[in-house]
Amino acid sequence: MLTEDGKHLYVSYGEYHNLVEKLAIKIHQSGWEFDTILCLARGGMRPGDILSRIFEKPLAIMSTSSYRANAGTEQGHLDIAKYITTPQGEIAGRVLLVDDLADSGHTLQSVVRMLRDNYPPITDLRTAVIWTKGVSSFQPDYSVDYLPTNPWIHQPFEVYDRMHIADVLAKWKV
Repeated sequence: MLTEDGKHLYVSYGEYHNLVEKLAIKIHQSGWEFDTILCLARGGMRPGDILSRIFEKPLAIMSTSSYRANAGTEQGHLDIAKYITTPQGEIAGRVLLVDDLADSGHTLQSVVRMLRDNYPPITDLRTAVIWTKGVSSFQPDYSVDYLPTNPWIHQPFEVYDRMHIADVLAKWKV
């Protein structure tokens, strides 16, 4: 649900899963065949996992981080992992790079450049996200929702950004 002022988008688990399914449809309808899904942790892990199951493709993971300050609401320096975790040795062939959104576009742009420069076994690389914000400098190959007002997206699992083990223990009276 988008707030009236367009500054906040609240997404339920049901809506989130529907959006990932719509992303799967867009990818499928494009006719492009891929060998591996590479998700960017953390935001791309959930959609990457779901897409991996739907398309029955192996899931590789690359960690990136830029939203660390203020419970994950402020973007800072981008860190990109040196290694990719994949069940098939080295990542190669046609790769679908998945993240949750293209916000500023900086993360996707940097990762795509790094992959093209450092992973010659990747023969074709395309990108998929749930949301693309109007301020994004990067346009993914596949995206479900375009958000021209650039709202802050409140994803259903963000409650855990502020929850610590003491909170969980108190909740469950352990």
